[in-house]
Amino acid sequence: MNGTSHRAAVLGSPIAHSLSPVLHGAAYAALGLHGWSYDAHEVDEAGLPAFVDALGPEWAGLSLTMPLKRVALEVADRVSPLAEATGAANTMVLTADGRFVENTDVTGIVASLRGAGVERAGSAVVLGAGGTAQAALAALRELGARTPTVLVRDAGRARELRDAAERLEVSPVVEAVLGDPPRAAEFLTGADVVVSTLPGGAADELGGARWRPSTTVLDVVYAPWPTAFAAGAALAGCRIVSGLDMLLHQAVAQVELMTGRPGPVEAMRTALDDAVLARR
Repeated sequence: MNGTSHRAAVLGSPIAHSLSPVLHGAAYAALGLHGWSYDAHEVDEAGLPAFVDALGPEWAGLSLTMPLKRVALEVADRVSPLAEATGAANTMVLTADGRFVENTDVTGIVASLRGAGVERAGSAVVLGAGGTAQAALAALRELGARTPTVLVRDAGRARELRDAAERLEVSPVVEAVLGDPPRAAEFLTGADVVVSTLPGGAADELGGARWRPSTTVLDVVYAPWPTAFAAGAALAGCRIVSGLDMLLHQAVAQVELMTGRPGPVEAMRTALDDAVLARR
């Protein structure tokens, strides 16, 4: 296996900022998979089917970031129960048997929250309603939160999240308050866990919420870090989980799916830390 040539890549749009090549490259080096390579390709939703159709037998897998997590299910031959339930996939494994998609974002969220000491999430709040928010619902369910509050800007655009919640057998309370930051901030007070899946800058006005120090806050944004949202929560004494932690753990799971070997967590963590320092 070590001498066999295999290719993998991360796809998305935009993609230049992605740290996935750093993580997967470090994993291959640590595992002695010298014939493996991993790069990045700018691909949007319309371009995904043609890109996948053109791949040769040397391709082992793809990491899929925004905006491809939902459309990935449409180009797959097999969909994992978790990806089916969440309605989103961030990983495609390519084999002789076809294209299999999985959602390792859920693994990434659970592992990063547990790493911060969260074993059970009694009261949880999710910001956003996209594919990562759907993964957050699945992760919080695993941690015991069956009725999380989901803050959105427009409740009419949360249909896919509601559908995912029904498949996951959770009952979120959707509140259309993100257009009113002071009102949205009120929902953060008292939560055990808050997960922001919003894009960079979108949660900044909520950083000054009346945080409870015992709250654990995960912000999936990792560049630039810390975000104003995370910094505000940290100032109040909250435990902060960076999107880098989620990125690491979802990549560890991807490496195992694509190579059949356990992801080398510490080697990948070191490479990630070095890459982040180099970008500052």
